[in-house]
Amino acid sequence: MTILSTSRRVLRYRIARALIIIFAIWSLAEIHLIQHRIYEVDHTVLRHRPQKHERIYIASINWNNELILRSHWIKALSQLVLKLGPENVFVSIYESGSYDNTKGALRELDWELERMRVHRNITLSPVTHEDELAAPASGEGWISTPDGKKQLRRVPYLARIRNLNLLPLQDLARQGIMFDKILFLNDVVFTPNDALELLHTNDGKYAASCALDFSKPPNYYDTFALRDSKGHEPIMQTWPYFSSAASRHAMKNMSPVPVTSCWNGMGMLTSILESVA
Repeated sequence: MTILSTSRRVLRYRIARALIIIFAIWSLAEIHLIQHRIYEVDHTVLRHRPQKHERIYIASINWNNELILRSHWIKALSQLVLKLGPENVFVSIYESGSYDNTKGALRELDWELERMRVHRNITLSPVTHEDELAAPASGEGWISTPDGKKQLRRVPYLARIRNLNLLPLQDLARQGIMFDKILFLNDVVFTPNDALELLHTNDGKYAASCALDFSKPPNYYDTFALRDSKGHEPIMQTWPYFSSAASRHAMKNMSPVPVTSCWNGMGMLTSILESVA
């Protein structure tokens, strides 16, 4: 009886060890494959070329991000505008009461866009977040916290700011100026080719497409609005990211990942343009 029990324990131990080894080998193979595909993507010359000169409305909200504006963002935006063609672009920027010198950085961007003859609207709001909180708390934009305080609800607040960011579309439409796509740019590090790849996702056939906002790769940052192809929230902020097999498979193959909703570091929209006009 003792010998049989010992044999079973040894067998279970060997099976468990074999499974762990198999899993480790499989994981290493997956990591190697993914890294190889990432290398291929990073070292492949952008193949997509627009079939026509699309008009792009570039929208961005800025708050306390002077550092990234000066170190990366302004230069990348200027290069992107040159690639798209200054005559094909309208830049709309809304700055919402920053405490740093974001306003100064955006004034410099305004001068650069003027030099490039880019049509634009840059709004520098004096209203800070502290001012917003000091306003009378009423309506749907507020929520009561457990400690009895009133706080601004994030989604209505951001929706209002983004609507202000899109407001020039109405005036432009009245002038007969229409756009093929809207590109939302967050305060992220990006390259012009990143934006062009997003622009031509699925050969330009989509209602919306988004980038993943990585903070410390392979961890990505913004999961608030992201839902996989089956409508599920991300299961974790690193691989395998999604519970949907279709979404995981596409990401593993460096293909556009099917999702039901997204709003990350960059977002390209097409389907709302007719309703705005």
